Amino acid sequence: MPLEIWTGFVVGILGSIHCIGMCGPIALALPSGFPSRSQLLLSRLLYNAGRVLTYSALGAVSGLLGKTIAMAGFQRSLSIAGGVVILLMVLLPTKIAARLLPMQAVGKFTDKFRATWGKLFQKRGMSSFIAIGVLNGFLPCGFLYVGLAAAATTGGILTGSVYMILFGLGTVPSILATSLFGGLLTMRVRKHFLRLLPVGSLILASLLILRGLSLGIPYISPDMGKQTTSQHSSCH
Repeated sequence: MPLEIWTGFVVGILGSIHCIGMCGPIALALPSGFPSRSQLLLSRLLYNAGRVLTYSALGAVSGLLGKTIAMAGFQRSLSIAGGVVILLMVLLPTKIAARLLPMQAVGKFTDKFRATWGKLFQKRGMSSFIAIGVLNGFLPCGFLYVGLAAAATTGGILTGSVYMILFGLGTVPSILATSLFGGLLTMRVRKHFLRLLPVGSLILASLLILRGLSLGIPYISPDMGKQTTSQHSSCH
């Protein structure tokens, strides 16, 4: 049984304060000075729509990879591996985690479109805000990788995409508020919320590992062997 899709929204909400730290400066630097508040709001919504669009595409790729692995008979291993990856990102020091995970490769990839990004910030057309958001979605982000690791265990391209759409929607309120109201959240408030991030990540990692262990616990760790057998029986 794949991970419930709705958990993507929960993961997004838990990671939203982290997103303020990573994407907040970008949201604050977005072009402003529009003649009306409605245009300002629309520009920020389009920026967030661009981010969610990228997350959706990445989720589809992650879901495809997970589906391929599951079809090869490694669904339980994939779920456990996803949980272990999340644990590594949470528990290991940042420098060590960066060496074990392909963070540098992703960083080199994002450097290639920084020049394009700079040009987009000089424009005020609404389409440029979507483009900025799309590129923003490719920036290296530990919590994004947490979401993608979970999306890979959902079992398909569509489910992986929907999972990451919900993940993105969970981050929208905080980023939208940051771009509209600036320093509304003080550093003290952010630190309190940041304490929830490791807890949420550990819960998600534990859930993935329990799923992979297939202990026969309803909803938490269902018996994947029985589910596979019943699915094959229903096909005949």
